[in-house]
Amino acid sequence: MQGMGVATKICGLSTEEAVSAAIAGGAAYLGFNFYPASPRAVAPEQVGRLCARVPAGVARVGLFVDADDRLIETVLATAPIDILQFHGTEPPQRVAEARVRFGRPVIKAIPIAAPKDALGAVRYEDTADLLLFDAKPPRRADALPGGNGLAFDWRLVAGRSWRRPWMLSGGLTAELLPEAVRISGASAVDVSSGVESRPGLKDPDKIRAFLTAARAL
Repeated sequence: MQGMGVATKICGLSTEEAVSAAIAGGAAYLGFNFYPASPRAVAPEQVGRLCARVPAGVARVGLFVDADDRLIETVLATAPIDILQFHGTEPPQRVAEARVRFGRPVIKAIPIAAPKDALGAVRYEDTADLLLFDAKPPRRADALPGGNGLAFDWRLVAGRSWRRPWMLSGGLTAELLPEAVRISGASAVDVSSGVESRPGLKDPDKIRAFLTAARAL
């Protein structure tokens, strides 16, 4: 990976300024959140507008949490989504069915807090196109499935080999990124709360700083 930098996904985008900053900074993936309970939730029409000027080669990812087919169909009818991201408790069979039904690759989030959680990723190796390791949500009533600004012990995924490419997520910031990549061995990363001024509001300067840090790795 010398000189290539780390592929980055900026998740939870909702404004033109943030999307522009992500594209200009070289983000490989733009993430849009369709989970209604999230402060980052966006309407399909809004995403349709935000994606109007996304250049070829930048993947548009739609994040869903235990969503039914109808919700996904509604989103895809309006928003030009390239990849589905499942961030709930979707079993491998659901991932496999969705890939066929919607004709798009699927990223499956795997919540990590203990060594056994990393082993759980093996269940998805035959169905998901990409694995995303995120911190397991805290035991709080207001905790979201992701985007809680928490990191997990990166050593839990270090030195392992999966049959699918994977991405590191959970509490990453521009400052933490070099250490996170060094310890985990990640070649792709995902950030949401770490580039916000408050939950749901992306900070274009923080997006630029994060992508600069990622390119330098």
